Amino acid sequence: MKELNIVLVEPQIPQNTGNISRTCAVTGARLHLVRPYGFEITDRHLKRAGLDYWDKLDITEYDSLDDFFARTSGDYFYFTTKGRRVHSEVVYPDNCYLVFGREDKGLPEELLYASPERCVRIPMRPTLRSLNLSNSVAVGVYEVLRQWDYPELSTEGKLTKYIW
Repeated sequence: MKELNIVLVEPQIPQNTGNISRTCAVTGARLHLVRPYGFEITDRHLKRAGLDYWDKLDITEYDSLDDFFARTSGDYFYFTTKGRRVHSEVVYPDNCYLVFGREDKGLPEELLYASPERCVRIPMRPTLRSLNLSNSVAVGVYEVLRQWDYPELSTEGKLTKYIW
């Protein structure tokens, strides 16, 4: 299976990280968490949002953004409201990393400025700030998986009381 990596840089809200953890678990995406966090990993809100999926996750933690880049390699795509390319215009390769910043600050502008071709934006109305972080991750993950034809994912549901 192709490898999809989700990176949260300094996440601050445990419920968002819990929801993102659940998205990663159900899609098979790997989760990368870059410190410092605005919560403890054992936080009850974080666990509650994805508790029954927590043991199904592939999670790696990093002490800083520098530590993350030193220990990983692949194609990085920075999801940001400052991006000039639409996220769905990009062709995402195997072992790509979708990188998301803090809920209150986003990604460091120095990082974005150094790689403008890697900065992607989810279209939204110009008068509003941004989507919720967990929603943004879900949009990004499912765009990549759509391009890859949903590898190893069930694309057909079943009724519990009836047969289609």
